[in-house]
Amino acid sequence: GYFEHEYGLAFLAPQGISTDSEPSAADVAKLVEQVKQDKAAAIFVENITNPRLIEQIASETGIKVGGTLYSDALSQPDGPASTYIDMMHNNIAQIKGAILGS
Repeated sequence: GYFEHEYGLAFLAPQGISTDSEPSAADVAKLVEQVKQDKAAAIFVENITNPRLIEQIASETGIKVGGTLYSDALSQPDGPASTYIDMMHNNIAQIKGAILGS
């Protein structure tokens, strides 16, 4: 996507593009190897998905979970991503904090 291209990031997802199906064990193993190979700074949970797989990948790779990113759904009105602009600010802050360690 444009965000990845503009900022030199790579976003990988256990579910791929669709969250309608669970990834296979082979898919998860491949993702674990990719995360290790790329020496990822952090991995993130999406607000609309179960964090179980991300926590498993974090455990298997030793990489920290950098926080929750909002993608297809905003937060509650009093949450960190109640508008599109707030969502983008939250996501950027989560990514920046994970990469810079703050």
